[in-house]
Amino acid sequence: MIVRKAHSFRGMDSTICFDWFMYVNIEIIHILWYSMCMENNYRHTNTTVSLINYHFVFCPRYRRKIFLIPNVEQRFKELVNQKCKELNIEIIAIECDKDHTHMFLNCLPTLSPSDIMQQIKGYTSKILREEFFELSKMPSLWTRSYFVSTAGNVCSETIKK
Repeated sequence: MIVRKAHSFRGMDSTICFDWFMYVNIEIIHILWYSMCMENNYRHTNTTVSLINYHFVFCPRYRRKIFLIPNVEQRFKELVNQKCKELNIEIIAIECDKDHTHMFLNCLPTLSPSDIMQQIKGYTSKILREEFFELSKMPSLWTRSYFVSTAGNVCSETIKK
């Protein structure tokens, strides 16, 4: 802390005045940095303004390592992209591990998380089982369960962790 001898500001001690001034400057810098680095992608419709980001995690039935099969991960991402365009959902990120997938999606308030999962899982399961012989033997590709959490602004470094 820097102590300066200065005139008092409205009856305040000069040390307190200086600390308050530094605090305000740091807060302003923080707000400017946050507004430049973080994108608030608010979605606008005729009647709503929303920022709804969901983090979904789900896995294949019996935790099979389907994403180790060549081209399954790439095709899965293409299918999710198609379905999200159809549902007017913005994809923030999709990451696949060998036996599960993470998706960060920005959607409108008209869609519930269960509707989103039902659409994406049903669509990808049907097409992937038709296109890949290894998956065609499975009666269903995905488990019925999933994890969902609301997520604020997500940066790419956080997603990769």
